[in-house]
Amino acid sequence: MAEAARLSRHEIRAALEAFDAVTVPLGDRRAAAVVIAVMQGADGVPMFPLTLRPAKMRAHAGQFALPGGRLDPGETARDAALRELGEELGVEVGPEDVLGRLDDYVTRSGYVMTPFVVWSERSVDSVVPSPDEVAHVFSVPLDELDVPTQFTEIPGSPDPVACWPFRGEHIHAPTGAVIHQFCEVVLHGRPTRVSAFAQPSFAWR
Repeated sequence: MAEAARLSRHEIRAALEAFDAVTVPLGDRRAAAVVIAVMQGADGVPMFPLTLRPAKMRAHAGQFALPGGRLDPGETARDAALRELGEELGVEVGPEDVLGRLDDYVTRSGYVMTPFVVWSERSVDSVVPSPDEVAHVFSVPLDELDVPTQFTEIPGSPDPVACWPFRGEHIHAPTGAVIHQFCEVVLHGRPTRVSAFAQPSFAWR
């Protein structure tokens, strides 16, 4: 693979096209979608926005998150991902900007979450976060992703919990699982699965 800091739109699309993403039947669960939006940083370095949710939100308050949410009636997962990206960060992209998707991830809160990867020519610094849904936006270079995922024991979780280290914090599944799989598939070309990554109780209650 190319150096992460200089991955192009074409290279990211090619890596995702070579990956056989798993689709999970919805059953009695609800559908949701999230998006990794690869945008432009300084000197053309690709970056993506990672958000911190406001402390006063009803669900998942104060947690790290990718733009996303549940599907509206009659909406596809792809369309929901693009809508949520626009609503949360003011970034508008079209279906032609979708580079691919990763595995569906089943959350303990009862969702089947589908992650999409999109490309935008806009600067990551130009995002306009919605104050109702976003407390802070982190601009993350792709080469910052390439750190070993850690496994920890957390009260309320019977299994070891996978977490992605980020600037002195730890981002747990499901967000950490999606980021880890993106790193494995896009940066390294490895078809790594993350469905077994356990989630801490605070991520789903």
